[in-house]
Amino acid sequence: MVVLRYLDDLGGQLAFYLRAFAWTPRTLRRYKREVVRLLAEVSFGSGALAVLGGTVGVICFLTFFTGTEVGLQGYQALDQIGSSAFTGFVSAYFNTREISPLVAALALSATVGCGFTAQLGAMRISEEVDALEVMGVPSLPFLVTTRMIAGFIAVVPLYVVGLLSSYLATRTIAVGYFGQSAGTYDYYFHLFLPPGDVLWSFGKVLVFSVIVVLVHCWYGYTAKGGP
Repeated sequence: MVVLRYLDDLGGQLAFYLRAFAWTPRTLRRYKREVVRLLAEVSFGSGALAVLGGTVGVICFLTFFTGTEVGLQGYQALDQIGSSAFTGFVSAYFNTREISPLVAALALSATVGCGFTAQLGAMRISEEVDALEVMGVPSLPFLVTTRMIAGFIAVVPLYVVGLLSSYLATRTIAVGYFGQSAGTYDYYFHLFLPPGDVLWSFGKVLVFSVIVVLVHCWYGYTAKGGP
């Protein structure tokens, strides 16, 4: 019975995600103003989060210090085998392909995703979601698909800033802290940074953003209990 219950929950989630995707064209036509409002909320946050610089501030903070760690560990590991000149390669490969997309997704989950769960959960408990349905407004596209679209669009400029922040951090450590030649670092960095890797990086973070938003919206939209 427990297995069947988990399978039922999984099926409900998949159906929820597919319905959210299916509503995308009509949502773009009907709820443009709501999408724009959510874009601002995703990018700059609200309340205390806005004071800290919003989502962009959190992403920059996390990617910068992750890039710092990449520079420290990468240089020291390569220096043990006499290959510290390849620190630029470490930044170009690991920051771009693996670390920055993951850190950006975690930052999006910790800020925007948690906010969406809290908002939709509060609306569900206070019966605001049911009120939308009574008024003839489909709640899923208005509350979920709009957030999915806003997160998908907003993550691109946010990630640009975050990725550049990680590059800057690693370069600062290698050149400023360890004293590596700036020319050597830049040469290997650009040598091992093909455009395909950058596109792959953006593709990963776009997929991560959709997954993060949909999962958080699911748990908020289906919340139970409360007063």
